[in-house]
Amino acid sequence: MNKIKLIISREYLTRVKKKSFLVMTILGPILFAAMMVVPAWLASMEDTEIKHIAVVDSSGIFMNKIPDTDYIKFKYLENTSVKQVRKNFAASDYYAVLQILPSITYEPSAVHLYSKKQPSFSVKSHIASSMEKELKNRKLRAHGIDDEVLKSIKSDVDIRTIQWTDDGGIKESSTEVAMVVGYISGFLIYFFIFLFGAQVMRGVIEEKTNRIVEIIISSAKPFQLMMGKIIGIALVGLTQFILWIVLTTAIIAGAKTAFFPELGTKNAQEVVVQDLFEQQNNMAQVEQLQPQDMDKITSIFNSIKSIDFGVMFGSFIFFFLGGYLLYGSLFAAIGSAVDNETDTQQFMLPITIPLILGIFVMMNVVQNPESPIAFWFSIIPLTSPIVMMVRIPFGVPYWEIALSMALLVLTFIGSVWMAGKIYRTGILMYGKKVNYKELWKWLKYKS
Repeated sequence: MNKIKLIISREYLTRVKKKSFLVMTILGPILFAAMMVVPAWLASMEDTEIKHIAVVDSSGIFMNKIPDTDYIKFKYLENTSVKQVRKNFAASDYYAVLQILPSITYEPSAVHLYSKKQPSFSVKSHIASSMEKELKNRKLRAHGIDDEVLKSIKSDVDIRTIQWTDDGGIKESSTEVAMVVGYISGFLIYFFIFLFGAQVMRGVIEEKTNRIVEIIISSAKPFQLMMGKIIGIALVGLTQFILWIVLTTAIIAGAKTAFFPELGTKNAQEVVVQDLFEQQNNMAQVEQLQPQDMDKITSIFNSIKSIDFGVMFGSFIFFFLGGYLLYGSLFAAIGSAVDNETDTQQFMLPITIPLILGIFVMMNVVQNPESPIAFWFSIIPLTSPIVMMVRIPFGVPYWEIALSMALLVLTFIGSVWMAGKIYRTGILMYGKKVNYKELWKWLKYKS
């Protein structure tokens, strides 16, 4: 046991002192934070330049019908043509010239927007939506239907999901929120298993080709060496993961203070609602946020609170470590059987297939987390680290989680025993091409 501890310590300290570990520890949180902060920052950056658009309406339908916004102003010109406006366009302060032909009632493309530079999407969408609304109202009036009547019969259905708890209470939930949380958790497990499992394999190959293992193995058994390497790299991965969480949270908090100071005085719900109102006003849409929209936003935040993130985090750590230890032992066995990474391809396929299959099943599980496929693939150890993490946000009986964890531990022990036998023989073999038949012989060798 002391030898395993020494090997774990060696693997851990050697890897955390590498420049690549320090670079990824710093770069990872920056990238994660950027994926969350940059889109919000870009969305918050509005084009505040006031754009004046001249309107030449030959149809006479849209005179004073396209509403102004905070940054888009329309000036309706009479008794003039586009050619006349173009002559003085450079000297004017017009951003663009909107020409509406008389055929607009039956020809959708009878609208032209002239400008010196490419008009922005917000300008085009505002003009199009305003004109579509006016044309719709004209057609309704032509058939004797008032627009107010149509608004009064419009109905929306918003299904709120509420779960009964075992203690007789209730809690609000959200299928959409559970899908997002589960999908992200499952994909991270998949990513980390591949990332750190491959490190185990490369480490074994490196020590084997450099003949370092011949020195180490003189004082430790191959099984002890393999276990120390797997657990040591697992601790490196766990350390990096925790640092990523801490640093990402710190970076996001700093970015929030720098770019979104309004969040310091308002809670998240208020800011989201305000942003939605501002977007609604800027786009000048006819429909405004209704009280039910406010309820929907509040419902989403309540649903997020309903997820037991303590259970989620604990399960994530267990299935991350369990999945990694299981696949790490298999990756270590591959590394001990070959002399270079090129020769690993024939052995990688049987290991990667269950992981890839877990990703495909995960996509089905978010749609139907209680299906037989979801159940069995969350129990089978080779896929359970990914699939079970997707199911947990939807609510999984504790006995299923316990069964999945127990089978994962038992399978890990069995895989370590099997990989140890391969490791014992393969770690000292050089220059020989190994196939599955040879591996089977190694497994049958008696200790």
